[in-house]
Amino acid sequence: MENKLYMEPTTTHVQKEQSDIGLISVIMAAYNAEQTIAQAIHSVLTQTYKNLELIIVDDCSTDTTIQVISSFNDKRIRLICNEKNSGVSYTRQRAAKNANGRWIAVLDSDDAWTNTKLELQANVQKETNASLLFTGSAFMDVYGEKIDWELHVPPKIDYHKLLRQNLISNSSVLVKKALYLKYSNSDKNSDLAHEDFVCWLRMLKDGYIAYGIDQPLLIYRLSGNSKSGNKLKAAKMNWNTYRAVGLSLPASCYYMLWYTVNGLKKYKNLK
Repeated sequence: MENKLYMEPTTTHVQKEQSDIGLISVIMAAYNAEQTIAQAIHSVLTQTYKNLELIIVDDCSTDTTIQVISSFNDKRIRLICNEKNSGVSYTRQRAAKNANGRWIAVLDSDDAWTNTKLELQANVQKETNASLLFTGSAFMDVYGEKIDWELHVPPKIDYHKLLRQNLISNSSVLVKKALYLKYSNSDKNSDLAHEDFVCWLRMLKDGYIAYGIDQPLLIYRLSGNSKSGNKLKAAKMNWNTYRAVGLSLPASCYYMLWYTVNGLKKYKNLK
């Protein structure tokens, strides 16, 4: 059955001259995403920033995901298929390693972008010489219906600020490929922590600054499984993330308090 998807409104084209930062490689991991991936792909192909490629790695889907991908006739799309089901961390890494661009933009197969997302980030990168950029978010439910709340982000985030709350949504990121490959990992324990959060923390711990655009350029799809059990799992993964980046036990407890408070505030707006 076809979902009724929240499609972002047409946004006004950026008025200033577009910055060209070179080829941007959009990476997308896909697994049984037949209901959502068309919207995700469409939001990439309609970007006002045209110098891009889309690398989709399918992790042995058992539904019609590959057929949906193949229905798009666009030479900027490259489809790679895993030989065996290997998990999202490995699949994203494989996509990144096959990227031709100096820049990586991550988009999950159930999320979408507004059409000026990459252009605005390219402009900010030129102005700031940033290595890591992110955006605010709008939200839709599992059926694609818009939720009347937006996640706002600050213009900059450093390591200590990020420890208090992960405001860097994975599908909003634009990052230098070399740094993404350096700081991310796909080891067998990566699914025990938030691997994207680990990556950004490792970068910022080494002195990088993340630059935010406080506009809802990402449309994030909420999972239909956001019950208490999954929240408990998310909290445990957040704890493992703190430990993975080398925080002591007292420091991990301190930042878990921040995580809990900020998480409750966010859940209040999204429930």
